[in-house]
Amino acid sequence: MPAFDDSDFGVDASKTTSQNNGQTNGSSMSKDTLSIPADGNTHGHGAIEVPATRSSISDASAYMHNLSLSPSMKERRGSRNSFGTSLPIPRSKRQSRLSSVTYADGGKATRPGMPPIQPTREILAAQMQDLSSEKVKAAKDMAFVFDIDGVLVHGDRLIPEGKRVLEILNGDNELGIKIPHIFLTNGSGKVETQRVAQLSNILHNPISTEQFIQSHTPMRALAEYYKTVLVVGGEGYKCREVAEEYGFEDIVVPNDIVAWDPTIAPYRVFTEEERKTSRPRDFSKTNIEAIMVFSDSRDYATDMQIIMDLLQSENGRLLTKAKDPVSQRIPIYFSQGDLLCPTEHPIPRMSQGAFRIGLEAMYKALTGVDLERVVYGKPELATYKYADEIIASWMETIHNDEKLPKNIYMIGDNPASDIIGGNMYGWNTCLVRTGVYQGEGNDKENPASFGVFTNVLEAVQTAIKKEIGDDFRFQFDESINPVTGKNGVSAIE
Repeated sequence: MPAFDDSDFGVDASKTTSQNNGQTNGSSMSKDTLSIPADGNTHGHGAIEVPATRSSISDASAYMHNLSLSPSMKERRGSRNSFGTSLPIPRSKRQSRLSSVTYADGGKATRPGMPPIQPTREILAAQMQDLSSEKVKAAKDMAFVFDIDGVLVHGDRLIPEGKRVLEILNGDNELGIKIPHIFLTNGSGKVETQRVAQLSNILHNPISTEQFIQSHTPMRALAEYYKTVLVVGGEGYKCREVAEEYGFEDIVVPNDIVAWDPTIAPYRVFTEEERKTSRPRDFSKTNIEAIMVFSDSRDYATDMQIIMDLLQSENGRLLTKAKDPVSQRIPIYFSQGDLLCPTEHPIPRMSQGAFRIGLEAMYKALTGVDLERVVYGKPELATYKYADEIIASWMETIHNDEKLPKNIYMIGDNPASDIIGGNMYGWNTCLVRTGVYQGEGNDKENPASFGVFTNVLEAVQTAIKKEIGDDFRFQFDESINPVTGKNGVSAIE
């Protein structure tokens, strides 16, 4: 069970105790769900609980044939744990163990396709900025938030305009100034340092973990609430590595359970190599406190079977069956809710949202009630609040001024996550046609507030011209450098 009790949510503990002793009141689930914690409520010293912006209760009816609904369906009281009413996110700045900048091309700071940086480069840029104070002020008062897949890359393949955009924002512009930008992706499945290194090599630009948010990055705060957790998704044991990096103490993955009891997944061919690398134990004597779906499942049949067993178990103990699967159900968290994801395949592929919908429908068919769950990632409010923290922190890193810029531009390819989330949070939103969205004009359901663009470069240049001026040049003039300039003299005297 979670490490918090009912008093954390301002709920009468005596009422909850009577409910847990099997006394149902016959009321609907919505009446018994615990109240949402106030914004800013904390657990311990390292997490902020942000109220959820989407319902924690699934409605799977729309995805099911009516014969799939249990004929013995009856009203059930709400879960004791109102875990869907708030999403914990890290309270403090990113942990220092994640602080690093990864450079492409062998670890050296380079500017691909440009002359080597000379000692006078930063001095010249500073002089240029001194002569253009209004433009500098505008450049520091704007920021970009980039989705990654479908905007900057397709899987491991570079979208060419993405490389040029980062060069401009990293200082290859008329002022030689760094324009604040971070990366906010519903991608997942790797430790942040690994993903940043991969992206840096693809994009040929330095990227820091301090400006990078994956869908499960804010979920590090959950390590303060749960000790023993089932972590699902990703390649091999990479999501176990993520959970270990986040500070979870006791991490179980589906392979550990299959190694303990192969009959739990009757259609799984479990290899000897998988058995050697797993960590089996007697899970009939282990209470798993929560389920964390960190990334896309690589084995739907096995993962769904184990998750369904746990959701219907008695307090997360396998080989048990709860008398009331609602009151004794353990929490389940998903790192994001995208139904589709752009990849190297020409047609977007199903993502974690499709896996979640399948689980919701199965759970309702088996229990007669909708599944209570928590979904992180875009467009959830908690993810954007966390992004604010990262933007302000990055401002301090590059400009020694920890503040949130006034004009923030979200650039994404998915109207159902990137655009709707940015719109709800009050950001300027730009929709690009290099990923999920391929429609004519703006999206009708979730229109981008700043417009639709052919690619990310067009979007960034349009936004910069709006904020800094139409005459802003997207290249630093190296000819003014007295060392490398053609004329051999400085243009600034």
